[in-house]
Amino acid sequence: MTQIPNCPNCQSEYAYEDRGLFVCPECGNEWQEQQAMEEAPVYKDANGNILVDGDTVTVIKDLKVKGASGAIKQGTKVKNIKLVEGDHNIDCKIDGFGAMKLKSEFVKKG
Repeated sequence: MTQIPNCPNCQSEYAYEDRGLFVCPECGNEWQEQQAMEEAPVYKDANGNILVDGDTVTVIKDLKVKGASGAIKQGTKVKNIKLVEGDHNIDCKIDGFGAMKLKSEFVKKG
């Protein structure tokens, strides 16, 4: 027997399966199995464009770097980003600085 997930709306443990859908008797929510699984978070740039792993982004403002003598200048291109969870949600390598973590709100796609 497969494990029936809790309701994503009210977290009720009394959900049941009916004709390919899961149904919650407490709040009336109906959902499909794909929706029951955790979805990956969506990260957006400063303009609201969705970012994905491998994108190239451009820094939109000068960013001070702790422990470095200079800043990352506006207009710096960053290639092949990797998205991670956390406050600084972009892992990347910047020429002249090395490995960095950036916030998606300070970059634009392209």
